[in-house]
Amino acid sequence: MRRKGILVLAAALAVGVVISTIGQGAHADTRVVPRSSEQIQLSFAEVVRKTAPTVVNIYTKRKVRNPFADDPFFRRFFDRPRRGSRVQTSLGSGVVVRGDGVIVTNNHVIEGADEIVVALADRREYEAKVVLADDRTDIAVLRVDTGGRTLPTIAFHDSDNAEVGDIVLAIGNPFGVGQTVTSGIISALARTQAGISDHQFFIQTDAAINPGNSGGALVTIDGKLIGINTAIYSRSGGSIGIGFAIPANMVKTVVDTALAGGKTIARPWLGLDTQPVTADIADSIGLDRPVGVLVKDIADASPAARAGIRRGDVITKIDAFEINDPQSLNFRVATKGVGNTATVTYVRDRQTRTAAVRLIKAPETTPRQVTEIEGRNPLQGATVANMSPAYADELQVDVTSGVMITEIGRRTLAARLGLRPGDVVKVVNGRKITSVAALKSAVSGNTGAWKITIERGGRTLNLSIRI
Repeated sequence: MRRKGILVLAAALAVGVVISTIGQGAHADTRVVPRSSEQIQLSFAEVVRKTAPTVVNIYTKRKVRNPFADDPFFRRFFDRPRRGSRVQTSLGSGVVVRGDGVIVTNNHVIEGADEIVVALADRREYEAKVVLADDRTDIAVLRVDTGGRTLPTIAFHDSDNAEVGDIVLAIGNPFGVGQTVTSGIISALARTQAGISDHQFFIQTDAAINPGNSGGALVTIDGKLIGINTAIYSRSGGSIGIGFAIPANMVKTVVDTALAGGKTIARPWLGLDTQPVTADIADSIGLDRPVGVLVKDIADASPAARAGIRRGDVITKIDAFEINDPQSLNFRVATKGVGNTATVTYVRDRQTRTAAVRLIKAPETTPRQVTEIEGRNPLQGATVANMSPAYADELQVDVTSGVMITEIGRRTLAARLGLRPGDVVKVVNGRKITSVAALKSAVSGNTGAWKITIERGGRTLNLSIRI
């Protein structure tokens, strides 16, 4: 289990069950409130029997080096001073999505593991191999050799059909006590401020989720997967009724990539930099309320630019889905997929317009030329690179052009002068820096006085240095 603030990534979560129909005669997409004691006494046992066998326990082992093993001071106080490592174990859950042994779980459940063992509900155990692990979505796809046996599976449900108020069940192994079922409702949709993964867009539920549950399933009443339970909001480490699940549509994108032989997730690129529309922004551009995201920058020749979108436009929808923050924009584009066309609805000059945007992979517009700067100059020990949309996506940064510092060596001149990874070098001694080659040329002169301009987090810093 890992923590981010007071968000606890719950290690092995449950199966949640969304009830979309209660009572006889109701249509499959109708939500109704129980109207009689007989309806209130309806049991979830049949749903549990159908879905529980598809939820597995995942046990991982990894060797952790003892940082004090070679320290002569600590050797005096331990019986086994030369032991260099120990085995660390952890518990999580997973969901079988294909009968031939394909299992999906959270990336944080198996991250760094040297050994992964999957235990089925009937106690069969298999050693698992990682097919694809993606930390940005926090999804990992595993495969086990079933020896020709077919495992019980669960099908994907369209998570965009979930509604707030749908009843859910959570089935998992909290705290390792054994398979446990809890119930609740979907508390919210499209939660984007959870801070769990790069694509922040979660189903929130109050079904009790605790450590030992990450990677389990959230399912509909007909036994289909609607999400992978991932984290809880907690001050104590236990459930307080705020849990988060990755929607099934994102999970399916990762699984499909893995089954097609992909080792990384191809993320569509629009070429936009956006920000939420506040009340002040809405008032200044003539909107009657805050809605959508404001395009504050756009890359030349990007898919969005070619479709006619400009800086200052307000994007309100991707296809039929409302957009109100950059995270929801990223989610909708990611689940749409590379090679497809998205219909973007936007507002310009108080008029609503649409554009068809072809989704492509972020391009490598400039060779990276990753280089460590040497010699006696302020950048000595810094590794720099030419930035492009593709490299920016790989590094998970917003800088898509120019020369950026990607690493700083310890005890180097660049480190001592306070330069940081992510700094963009703009000017050195009056010379504009547009490439790594230009930077190497600018620092090659033997001078003791340096004037360097860098951009850091949207701010411009002018440095005067003597060395």
